[in-house]
Amino acid sequence: MTHDLRHATGPAPELAVGDDLAVLGAVTKLAADKFAPRAEDYDRRAAFPAEDFDDLFSGGFLGVAVPREYGGLGYGPQQRNTLPLWEMTTTLAKADLSLARCWEGHANSLVLIDALATPEQKRRWFTGVVEHGEKWVAWSGEPQTPKPGESVRFGTTLTPVDGGWTLRGSKAFATSATGAQWAILLVDPAGPGGARQTREVHGRLLLLACDLSDPTVTVDTSWWDPVGMRATVSHVVRFDDTFIPRERLIGGPGSYFDGHWQTAFVPQYAASFLGAALAAYEYGLGYLKRQGKGGDPYVQQRVGSMAVNVETARLWLRHVAGLWDERRLDEARIAGDRAWHVIEHLAEETVHHVIRACGARSLIRPSPVERILRDLTLYELHDNDDHVLATIGRAVLGEQYDPSFHKL
Repeated sequence: MTHDLRHATGPAPELAVGDDLAVLGAVTKLAADKFAPRAEDYDRRAAFPAEDFDDLFSGGFLGVAVPREYGGLGYGPQQRNTLPLWEMTTTLAKADLSLARCWEGHANSLVLIDALATPEQKRRWFTGVVEHGEKWVAWSGEPQTPKPGESVRFGTTLTPVDGGWTLRGSKAFATSATGAQWAILLVDPAGPGGARQTREVHGRLLLLACDLSDPTVTVDTSWWDPVGMRATVSHVVRFDDTFIPRERLIGGPGSYFDGHWQTAFVPQYAASFLGAALAAYEYGLGYLKRQGKGGDPYVQQRVGSMAVNVETARLWLRHVAGLWDERRLDEARIAGDRAWHVIEHLAEETVHHVIRACGARSLIRPSPVERILRDLTLYELHDNDDHVLATIGRAVLGEQYDPSFHKL
């Protein structure tokens, strides 16, 4: 049985339902032939990887996390087919970690819509993805304490009006700000702070779908000038009394926390870490072989460590994906935190093994290791590893813990 993924600009890919190897093979070819060669340019310009997403759409892959009945391939934890989605993320991260981060935001938004949206919302929004290539993202960032030297204040205020709400304020770390068409906004109706501020927000947090073409939504590109992950274009986005119709509310108040949905996305960060490690590992292996260093026992030890690291990371992801697919949800959630912690360190160690084994030239462009090191260093700070590890410890001790944002 073939699966129709036709869209407005091209033919449907010839992929069979359940043929996950064919999908991953096609994405792997795209990543190697097109995405990886573009990564340096996107990084230098701090530009959204628009051509990469165009290719994903043309190949029929933009909607892989869309359920089959709406024209997708049904990947992800909501459809109990989790590993193929995470393997695709790893493949994209191997080409470009910034691309993978933008992809994560898109795919996770589709999983949320699948889990919480009404049938009419699903029909409308999934059609936009599959047939028109619309890209989604989810934004929660409202840091309440400015960094030294920073005068800007972040946060949003929601005001009820006839037929919906108006939104005023700003969100930071707004990934894909100049590339996405839709954003799921995580908003606390009680005031600024987003999803991470306090536990009290859990029962009232709203998920609001925002059309980013609205003229009251503007992007401030002056703030995002990081050392790495530059092509995620995670700018500040401002809302000037942006009207959000009530029919764009996804789920009910607190449904994001009620379903512990953040825990379904944590392992995907780890999948991206693995992709970065694989890219560095393959570059290093090729470099060392060309330089004839295979006989050096210290090089052999570093290569052995790298090989064990990437295989261990793969096993962790496979284990956690299996727990999600088997609906062993309590185990899956804490295992995802464990995988995040372990794979972060395995990836970081692997990149540094490459640098030590290959020397300074591995950090000189056009070597991708220089960019991988910068990107991974920044992306590892997406969550606080100390808090993640403490969350794991609290779970083991039987203490109260927050599996979503790692706070008591």
